[in-house]
Amino acid sequence: MDRFHELNAFVAVVEAGGFSAAARRTGDSQSVISKAVGALERRLGVVLFNRSTRSVTLTDQGQRYYDRVKPLIDEMDEADGELTSSTLNVQGLIRIAAASTFGRLHVLPLIPDLLSQNPGLQVDLVLSDSVRDMVEDRIDLAIRVGPVDEPDAVVRRVAGTPLVCVGSRRYFGQHGIPKTPVELVDHNCLLYGGLTESENWPFVGPDGRFSVTVRGNLSSNSVETIRAGVLAGVGIGLFARVSLADELQHPDVITILDEFIGEVRDVSLIWPKRRFVPARVRRATDFFAAALPLRI
Repeated sequence: MDRFHELNAFVAVVEAGGFSAAARRTGDSQSVISKAVGALERRLGVVLFNRSTRSVTLTDQGQRYYDRVKPLIDEMDEADGELTSSTLNVQGLIRIAAASTFGRLHVLPLIPDLLSQNPGLQVDLVLSDSVRDMVEDRIDLAIRVGPVDEPDAVVRRVAGTPLVCVGSRRYFGQHGIPKTPVELVDHNCLLYGGLTESENWPFVGPDGRFSVTVRGNLSSNSVETIRAGVLAGVGIGLFARVSLADELQHPDVITILDEFIGEVRDVSLIWPKRRFVPARVRRATDFFAAALPLRI
């Protein structure tokens, strides 16, 4: 039996929730679908489904197999579609991942224009400060601020954003304003990353780059938490400028040590390394590559 037919039958059963439903979806008979899945199981030497009179569910091996083959079939369908229809009308779901604060401030406002220009697209926007596994989480495109350590990904840098050190007038009124980076050791510095007792903040001086180890009583894996802590007068924060937006215009927020800050964080578009990149991913990548630098 044709291997591709076996795979299509298998995926149809998974997504339809049963053999009879898969037969209705594909237009084949239930017997044909059942024989195709049976042939696939014999060829692989594993049982892909738990079968009962009431339900059909994937075994653990079946789930792993589905997770691997579904993206491949999607790419084949995408390739067929690009040859049989105009690439001006890209269609399908694209899953985009971005850090929570950056995504809320800079990615989400661009989504309406992306969808307006590409009405066939569907966007699933995943906002999280944790770095997602692009393959495991089925991320088509990630937008990240900072260094990228992904050997199995394609990285396209589209912009840069400087670091900025800030605190509130309330905090500085109580504790004074540090005039040099080394004075930060005597201040309450809010730490991004969570579960950490100290951080090394980068600076630049007459003798080149150096770092200062800072500590504080609040750390978090959420940029939003650190932003809120700064506004509440808890302490000093170090941010990529794009993560602050309106806070830099806030009358209670003061930037400090500007002359000692030379670090710039890359803003990059990332997608899994593979031979075939769907048209919808290329279209979204080109859109954000043009739109993001205008906001940053």
